[in-house]
Amino acid sequence: MAQPTNTFDTYDAVGIREDLSNVIYSVTPDDTPLYTACKKTKATNTIHEWQTDTLRSSAVNAHIEGGDTSAGAVTPTVRLRNYTQIFKNAVVIADTEEGVEKAGRKQEMAYQMLKEAREQKLDIEKALFENQEYIAGDSSTARKLAGLGAWIKTNESKGTGGAAPAGTGVDKRTDGTQAAFDQTKFDSVMESIWTNGGNPDRVYLSPFQMNKALDFTGNNNQRSTVQAGDSKVVKSLDVYVTPWGTVEFMPSRENRSRDVYILQNDMFNVAVLRPTKSVALAKTGDSTMRQILTELTLTSKNEAASGIVADLTTS
Repeated sequence: MAQPTNTFDTYDAVGIREDLSNVIYSVTPDDTPLYTACKKTKATNTIHEWQTDTLRSSAVNAHIEGGDTSAGAVTPTVRLRNYTQIFKNAVVIADTEEGVEKAGRKQEMAYQMLKEAREQKLDIEKALFENQEYIAGDSSTARKLAGLGAWIKTNESKGTGGAAPAGTGVDKRTDGTQAAFDQTKFDSVMESIWTNGGNPDRVYLSPFQMNKALDFTGNNNQRSTVQAGDSKVVKSLDVYVTPWGTVEFMPSRENRSRDVYILQNDMFNVAVLRPTKSVALAKTGDSTMRQILTELTLTSKNEAASGIVADLTTS
């Protein structure tokens, strides 16, 4: 039906209050599985150092009665290092902005600093996974920590032309020709880790590689009855059991999709020189500035306890 003549409706009205929800919705992921899983220790210098050691290979150990004893060669420990990296973000808010009434938050600075803290955690996660050697830095060059790609060398599956790093943080992995991720590659690295004494417990991989892992033998689609007339499709891989150990698969958004890391998680620490802290910066005008800063590095206690399936296709 037509509207009656001279009907005054919302299209004619002036002064209707806006209907703006007082909630801000965000779906941006901010989970950091590696950073969260790593034990946090204390760094007391920008150069964080530690030592590693290995046992000699087993040998036939039999001697005659009364024979003289001779000493074997002693192998010194290996001294390793990594440099702390400064993660820093700042927000500047005009003082007028803090004075006006806002929807979804009372204080703009508090809201923005919380957002920056979440974003900085993602930056840290990315750095820990990065195929990056350490950089000592100087007065004009920022220090950088050596990420996972610069440590794992002993247990690997790599493409043609690929090369492992020295495993001391001084260089990074050389990428090789990419090939599809499969169960054979994964199992061979698991066996190598076990042979070298490692006990891996977690696998970090991109969503694309996770889909490949879901097709490993024994983890194909399964149907299980929930109740009469209802059923569901189950395609999950919480843990993967092999003769060389049981590992949990953990999809990660921050590691390179071409790399699948098989880690013994307790062999990696995050050494923190300066814990995350928000501080006010000097006021220079009609605005307020705060920064949030964290300084830390990655400790690879012994890379032989972990492994990598590298140079994987990503599409």
